[in-house]
Amino acid sequence: MKPLIAVVGRPNVGKSTLFNRIAGNRIAIVEDTPGVTRDRIYADCEWCGRAFTLIDTGGLELKSDDEMWNHIRIQAQIAVDSADAVLYVVDGKTGLTTDDSLVCGFLRRSGLPVVLAVNKIDNAYMDSVYDFYALGFGEPYAVSAEQGKGIGDLLDALMAVIPAAPVEEDPDRVKIAIVGKPNAGKSSIANRLLGYDRSIVSDIAGTTRDAIDTQLNIGDEKYLIIDTAGMRKKKAVDLDVERYSVMRSILAIRRADAVLIVCDANEGLTEQDVKIAGMVHEEGKPSVVVMNKWDLVDKDSHTINSFEKKLREDLKYMDYFKSVYVSALNGKRIDNLLPAVREVVQNSRRRVPTGLLNEVMGEATAISEPPSYLGRRLKIFFVTQVGVAPPTFVLKVNDPTLMHFSYKRYLENALRKSFDFSGTPIRLLIRANGGDEM
Repeated sequence: MKPLIAVVGRPNVGKSTLFNRIAGNRIAIVEDTPGVTRDRIYADCEWCGRAFTLIDTGGLELKSDDEMWNHIRIQAQIAVDSADAVLYVVDGKTGLTTDDSLVCGFLRRSGLPVVLAVNKIDNAYMDSVYDFYALGFGEPYAVSAEQGKGIGDLLDALMAVIPAAPVEEDPDRVKIAIVGKPNAGKSSIANRLLGYDRSIVSDIAGTTRDAIDTQLNIGDEKYLIIDTAGMRKKKAVDLDVERYSVMRSILAIRRADAVLIVCDANEGLTEQDVKIAGMVHEEGKPSVVVMNKWDLVDKDSHTINSFEKKLREDLKYMDYFKSVYVSALNGKRIDNLLPAVREVVQNSRRRVPTGLLNEVMGEATAISEPPSYLGRRLKIFFVTQVGVAPPTFVLKVNDPTLMHFSYKRYLENALRKSFDFSGTPIRLLIRANGGDEM
């Protein structure tokens, strides 16, 4: 996993501006973490060949008892507790304040290395930088997030305190994250796949508190099984340790090649199951919906069809999903899981020749004419694949604003009918011939 750097400071010091500056203002890779909090924002970054992840946090107002400020403090604490280092941002124009000292104490208790950035600095405020030596975090780095000044030296200092990038994982080893709400049977499925009890299994919800990695080799096939903590509804997450567990589960999704979304078939698909599936979809990960405890369901000849229909209705935003019905308790159909994972991973890495893509797109536009607005009709000049995992396609058009979402969905379905992308999301990027993107 990439080293994590938490960006912390009091309100209005320009934290988020600095965050975006380091991330290169590539807003597409800066995402809220859905289902847990919208107060921590993540960005995958790189500096001089070193990869790391920034975590932006809300401004800390430690003297206030207001509920909102307390919520922000908790989220910042979660970010710091999961981080490898802290980027502490202060305001060079305002100068050293008592609030800065309070935040300093908050960070010192973490025991993490802290790099101090004095923001909003230009020539008129250079003298104020030296005042921040009093915080005890070593050399303060003068930066201007708005103008981009001093960012290189700051990043060099951060690279010196975070762990070196981990050794590259075996690219042939398929990483499988197992996620779901508490007590759905995630650890039982992990143990069945592994053939022994790697994780504690209990009827008490929340037994697993962290993501647990275990290697699995079956002949020439190599897997990494990542068992994660159960993700409760946000309002039910009371304990700080469980908040951290949920965040680690989301990080496990991000690093996985495929995700098993485990649901309790005896309860049916719940609102929380749908939210968890949504997280996986937003991360662009191929997935298999695993209906566990199938042995406890009263069945007739129509039961599985009824379940499938309900899944299609509730997961209509990701109707590409694959489903498997299993019982971790007695091992029924567990053998179907790894073949399903291999299939969706293969589909997520599928590449389609440009000529064939344009042939399919031409047929699709001939069957259903592109939309028009105020006398101007959308024209699709060509399509090409630019990435995999998930499969990503760029459509060059005359005007991206003419692309209606329903027609974009129609084109996605046309690709799915022609090529096997079952189990994986696909992304269509709409760009004008000049390069503007939608």
